[in-house]
Amino acid sequence: MPDRDTLKFYADNAATYVQHADRPTPQLAGFLKLLAPGATVLELGTGNGRDAAAMLAAGFAVTPSDASPELAAEAERRIGVPVRIMAFHELSDIAAYDGVWACACLLHAPRDELTDDLARIFRALRPGGHLVASFKAGGGEGRDQLGRYYNYPDAAELRGHLTQAATWASIDISENDGSGYDGKPTRWLWVHAGKTA
Repeated sequence: MPDRDTLKFYADNAATYVQHADRPTPQLAGFLKLLAPGATVLELGTGNGRDAAAMLAAGFAVTPSDASPELAAEAERRIGVPVRIMAFHELSDIAAYDGVWACACLLHAPRDELTDDLARIFRALRPGGHLVASFKAGGGEGRDQLGRYYNYPDAAELRGHLTQAATWASIDISENDGSGYDGKPTRWLWVHAGKTA
């Protein structure tokens, strides 16, 4: 279940939140290179719709989703396609997508729910499908100064969630320094997990 205070933050700040980080996430290009032209993509946590807009413009069949109705409405205005209002634990699609793009969203999944959420993503992927997701690195769950919940895994914990969730063909975790909406220096963990073809 989504954290109530985190959803409230996005509800109260949706109009402001959608103004930040207007360019597509740099890692998006690498994700799209993994996929065939026109492939089907589920985007979790579409937020302001910036990455969905880039994928749609590149010819991919994108299903954007977000747990926040307020953010979904803002994204719909931007991209002109419906945004599915869905929390991670509500994902029930089976073998429906070639790729799942989850930029800076699964980091809000409750720590004790994350393994199950990753299992749901695995089931939603077609054989040979790819998950790319990002997390804020840390040493255990907590909240930022804006009151948002984060699971804050380290790389070993994150790999543990992935391997408990499913038998992936490959799991790669890389790290880079960056920032986020709060403007604070952030160590990011990027996951690429592939499903056996």
